[in-house]
Amino acid sequence: MASITYIDILKKLKQLKDPDSSRDIISLGLVSEIVIIDGKVFFSISVPPERAEELELLRQTAEKMVTEIDGVSSAVVTLTAERKPAVREKSSSSLLRSIDRKRPGLSLPRPIEGVKHIIAVASGKGGVGKSTIAINLALALKENGFAVGLLDADIYGPSLPWLTGLHRRPRSHNKKLEPLEWYGMKLISMGFLVDKEVPMLWRGPMVMTAITQMLRDVLWAPLDMLVIDMPPGTGDAHLTLAQQVPISGSVIVSTPQNLALVDARKGLEMFMKVGVPILGMIENMSYFIAPDTGKRYDIFGHGNVRLEAEKRKVAFLGELPLDPKVRATSDEGKPIILAVPDSVHAMQYRCIAQIIMKSL
Repeated sequence: MASITYIDILKKLKQLKDPDSSRDIISLGLVSEIVIIDGKVFFSISVPPERAEELELLRQTAEKMVTEIDGVSSAVVTLTAERKPAVREKSSSSLLRSIDRKRPGLSLPRPIEGVKHIIAVASGKGGVGKSTIAINLALALKENGFAVGLLDADIYGPSLPWLTGLHRRPRSHNKKLEPLEWYGMKLISMGFLVDKEVPMLWRGPMVMTAITQMLRDVLWAPLDMLVIDMPPGTGDAHLTLAQQVPISGSVIVSTPQNLALVDARKGLEMFMKVGVPILGMIENMSYFIAPDTGKRYDIFGHGNVRLEAEKRKVAFLGELPLDPKVRATSDEGKPIILAVPDSVHAMQYRCIAQIIMKSL
């Protein structure tokens, strides 16, 4: 696959004219900074709010043109009226030089009113226990007296309804959703908004819109911390969040085996590329203690996440065991920190929460 540069994309987009002025969208300063990750290209076009529907064809054309560039596997282009364009009008040559010097990233995100800190809990791969960690970590932060919210950002596979036992819909107030209240925390998830048997057959732009609405159109305030349970991978949802809101830091979750760690590295790299601090890495399912013999088994290997954290010079937040109690309490809608508050597992979550609080 050919290597893609910002100049390749900008040159292509300079061929696309604004229908009103007949000038190209680059010279007009309508294009945000551009993110390139693993052949995927993400950017937005700033338009007046009243022209958003009219300029949908412009967005589609830009997406198609960029996808045609050799080395681009996919492109996601959105229309936005929420922020000023990152590129100001300049001569063609100076514009290309200034953009190429910038680090990969996005324009300054806009805070959520009344929310002090946003923490993303992420993994490169599904099935590593990230959602269980996110909810127990949120509860541990709540125990320290913080006002905490939890956003389940996995559109295709939301888990929050099952982890909490809640299956009711949020109410609306003044055109905004009221998050569900659970053990003193505010919760929102796509799983609360659609029937559990309905599959979400949505394309990228629809996912990005849904996540934006769960950030902006929910009555979160006042919150000290909003924990976001990220979907697996490094796709549209992650870039949307980095583009939309200032994330205080991210927690990377992985099991010890190399297959999971390869994907976790991608998640870590993605956050670093868009300027999100890494609060640390967690090794989940690190070991198993047989309940009948007390013998320890390293089912998925052991210690690889710690080594990766040391290599990357980021904090290692701890090793969490594989334990049937954690699985059972999660399935019952009462995570381990609530079900067995004096357990070793609950104490480990509290220790991780303390490290994160100090980092913030």
